[in-house]
Amino acid sequence: MATKLSTRAILLSLFLGLAVFAGKPVATHGGGTKDAVADNVRKIVATAIQDNPGVGPALIRLLFHDCWVQGCDGSVLLDGSKTEKAAKNNIGLDGFAVIDEIKAKVGEDVSCADIVILAARDATFIVSRGKIDYNVTMGRMDGVKSSAAAADAVLPPSTFNITQLKANFAAKGFNTRELVALSGAHAVGVAHRSSFQDRLDNATATPIVPKYSKALTDDVEKQKKLQGTQDPIEPNNIRDKELAFRNASGYDDTGVDTSKAARGVLDNSYYHANLQNKVLFRSDWELRNDTTGVAGGVMATFEANANKWFLQFGNAMAKLSKLPADGTRFEIRKNCRKNN
Repeated sequence: MATKLSTRAILLSLFLGLAVFAGKPVATHGGGTKDAVADNVRKIVATAIQDNPGVGPALIRLLFHDCWVQGCDGSVLLDGSKTEKAAKNNIGLDGFAVIDEIKAKVGEDVSCADIVILAARDATFIVSRGKIDYNVTMGRMDGVKSSAAAADAVLPPSTFNITQLKANFAAKGFNTRELVALSGAHAVGVAHRSSFQDRLDNATATPIVPKYSKALTDDVEKQKKLQGTQDPIEPNNIRDKELAFRNASGYDDTGVDTSKAARGVLDNSYYHANLQNKVLFRSDWELRNDTTGVAGGVMATFEANANKWFLQFGNAMAKLSKLPADGTRFEIRKNCRKNN
């Protein structure tokens, strides 16, 4: 599964999460508070990340993949052979068991959509070691429709070029700076080989550093055997690879914490890697090709100043959490995996 944090890093993150969040209210649309719900969510998320650090990035990704498709309505949670879970662009989507556990704890009065929002907020805080904190509201309802085709029609695939990426984000009301900020989530998590094989197969279309390409190609073959699949996973962030891989790739770790304690931490190291052209996805590499110069300039800013990225990422996540749900029929599901 995903690269694991050290026990020390996990305990520090959990301490921060539980100590700082304790007693912090979550506003509802009615102006009240849901402190008990928020407290239960953060405790379950913290424990889940302690047991499996890969859960943190999974919950962050789950928020994007839910809200980007017909708004924040929990539709990504619905089971079915043709629901959003089956979408090609949702390969490797995870965190559902944690959502189920939270739902069982908070009860039938809390929507699954709200649970996704709260879980992602808490996961972001913990995985960033308390550096990214943003407010969210409650009061959403759950959608009753979920379509794999609809998801693939709007979720940006890893093969998008910069023009397509900017248009995709603009359609949701997000500018280039926010596109670059949210891409920083690729500092954590993992990717399937099939999501970046295009870069290895066609270095002309999306030039990749030869040393990095060779190291990655060799490691993919190794991981196929170790993981027992033709579509193995690799850490999104070269920072989280072993020293031998980083050295073989020619990775410059100046300004990046590459200690074991930093593996799996959500920080600005993604921009250090991208500006060296040592990222997996074409969609990440494409941020370097913005002819307006905006994306490249923003990446340079975030690389040089982590605090600016922490703030911008938090703001973008809060904005993402507010995307209104489409449709006319809603409910609060009793089971997040199926309609009532």
